[in-house]
Amino acid sequence: MNDKVLRQSIIDALDFDPRVHAANVGVAVENGIATLTGHVGSYAEKTTVEEIVHRIKGIRAIALEIDVRYPSDKKTDDDQIAGRAIAVIAWDAMVPEGVVEVKVEKGWVSLSGMVPWHFQRQAAETAVRKLHGVVGVINRIEVKPRVKATDVKAKILAALKRDAEFEADGIHVDVLGDKVILDGKIKAWHERTVAERAAWSAPGVASVEDNLKVA
Repeated sequence: MNDKVLRQSIIDALDFDPRVHAANVGVAVENGIATLTGHVGSYAEKTTVEEIVHRIKGIRAIALEIDVRYPSDKKTDDDQIAGRAIAVIAWDAMVPEGVVEVKVEKGWVSLSGMVPWHFQRQAAETAVRKLHGVVGVINRIEVKPRVKATDVKAKILAALKRDAEFEADGIHVDVLGDKVILDGKIKAWHERTVAERAAWSAPGVASVEDNLKVA
């Protein structure tokens, strides 16, 4: 697909989405790289533009040079943004209480802290970027796994006991950092699926290696 066709595809996609004021967004494409310029009315609209362009087949990269412009009488002070950001994160049930720190400078919100799950990191950013007055979000929240072999095995055994009767001693669990390794023998194939699901349910798990065999 050539650059001219890609550019028109982007323009059509932006025009089609009611969340975007496409008239204020300029589009250029060269060698499959899309450069977006102009201005939008909120940071949420800016991220929406980026998401739309990412979905266009054939786009290799995006240069996002769009400004967030608020009317002068609608600007929000940094301390107000910070207060609202803290509140909206606290209201979000997916984010652990008191673990995210917020800093705001000229409308830019910086998030820091530590959570056990990646989805919690994303939830904090998603909540903040929709706030009025936010120009951008810098997400420095770290995901630190807290995986213990005993906890993972307990979850697996409890899950399997709910589904079928089996010999618990047949499963061996190893944890290497954020990776869980399952070894041993099980009686039925569905127990393998249940064991994997239980392993993934432990906080901090990034990968599961399933070496279980049906005996």
